[in-house]
Amino acid sequence: MAYDEAGLKQRLHSFWQRRQSTKFNGVSYPVQRAAEAIYSDEGKEQVKERIDYYLSNACIVRDVMDELQLSYVGRENSPYIWIHGNGRDSWDFFDMLLTKAEIVITPGVGFGKCGQDYIRISAFNSRKNVQTAMNRMKKVLA
Repeated sequence: MAYDEAGLKQRLHSFWQRRQSTKFNGVSYPVQRAAEAIYSDEGKEQVKERIDYYLSNACIVRDVMDELQLSYVGRENSPYIWIHGNGRDSWDFFDMLLTKAEIVITPGVGFGKCGQDYIRISAFNSRKNVQTAMNRMKKVLA
């Protein structure tokens, strides 16, 4: 029990329950602040820089695929490049790149039967890792 300004007894449980429900049944405060920050001028600039960084990684992947004359899906606005296996199913392609090039990619079949003949390479990585992976891929597939 607690007492209000008028000196009347009040049960704390209902106040505590309301506080807890209000505080924890929504998006957390740090997440709200982060969401707010991305809409600031500085936040918009940082988001654009990050997007440009990853899309330039994807450009590196596409350039190597062009050099290797491999068919792929994923153009200038895609952070994922889907590479056709040229007769290999996605698991065979995955295994070959894992064992021979030491590259971990995603077998396309994991996304359904339409991905069966593809692997998916993500541009969401560091520039150094993307360049290293593409150099290894060129050595194995050239």
